[in-house]
Amino acid sequence: MKNNLNRIIRMMIACSLALAALFTLPVKAQQVAPVKNIVLVHGAFVDGSGWKPVYDILVAKGYHVSIVQQPLTAFDADLAAVKRVLDLQDGACILVGHSYGGGLITEAGNNAHVVGLVYIAAHAPDKGESEADNGKRMPSAYKSLQKPANGFDYIDPLQFPADFAGDIPKKQAEFMANAQMPTADGVFHAVIQNPAWRTKPSWYMVAKADRIINPDLERMYAKRAGSHTVEIEGASHSVFESHPKEVANLIIAAATGAVK
Repeated sequence: MKNNLNRIIRMMIACSLALAALFTLPVKAQQVAPVKNIVLVHGAFVDGSGWKPVYDILVAKGYHVSIVQQPLTAFDADLAAVKRVLDLQDGACILVGHSYGGGLITEAGNNAHVVGLVYIAAHAPDKGESEADNGKRMPSAYKSLQKPANGFDYIDPLQFPADFAGDIPKKQAEFMANAQMPTADGVFHAVIQNPAWRTKPSWYMVAKADRIINPDLERMYAKRAGSHTVEIEGASHSVFESHPKEVANLIIAAATGAVK
């Protein structure tokens, strides 16, 4: 009887130790595959072709890159254009916006495919804010904006190279000036309702010589969103064209650092 009792006790102790060992085994870290889909959104006065240098770098590294060509006619129409491209993605993606495009990705970033946001010298308004009002809080340096009666703004082509593309070769900047897309003034006054950067990770590039958006406003956006931030010395508002390698590197950092 005593031997049986001892045997039972030893078995109970052995089971207890086995269970304890099981529950103390280290949990294997979740393996997250890098995001392969990138969606690029241009800003006001330009079109998606300006992303080509960044596109070429990302594609060469194996990324699937889509470029939105929003019409710049109304915020809702532009937002719908971004959402259409997001809906075409076959999985997780990084959503990138330049300038005015930052407001668009701030709203469109709530799409289920988006796992990270990248702001390139871009606006990142909070709920209840507009790009126009934020620009008044920290005024920019340029004075070349034209507001004709038809409601579509543009930048004086003669001043465009200095204000918008100060670090771009002169002939290229002049082409950009004369190929610019007039942009509906109303898009800058659209009020953000649901900022995605409050719930999703973000990365931010500050263009330190930006004359279109005050670099201090860019820094405020980045700090408020808790963004992983880099600053590019001497970069104009056209940093996406003048520093494509640095821009691509930041996007890749987002693609490899965002959790799906």
